[in-house]
Amino acid sequence: MPFSKVPGKKTEHKVIVYALSTCVWCKMTKQFLKDNDIAFEFIEVDMTEPEEKEQIRQQIKSKGGNLNYPTIIVDDKKLITGFRKDLLKEALEI
Repeated sequence: MPFSKVPGKKTEHKVIVYALSTCVWCKMTKQFLKDNDIAFEFIEVDMTEPEEKEQIRQQIKSKGGNLNYPTIIVDDKKLITGFRKDLLKEALEI
């Protein structure tokens, strides 16, 4: 799957963002991570091929998530749905 990598000085957590290209909350989440210098990877789900979309859906569901965007997975453990600064700060220790 074509994930895009965004560099940042803070690399102690593995952060993956599943987003939609037209989603304002997704854009705000990515900007929040950039503003806090967090390295992360993201994929815009609506821009992927149908079989990739299905793989992404299964990944999100396997972590206990719903198919809402943005979905952020921190360290393959913590799943955050929506633009939740409070939960992001807690999970990323910022």
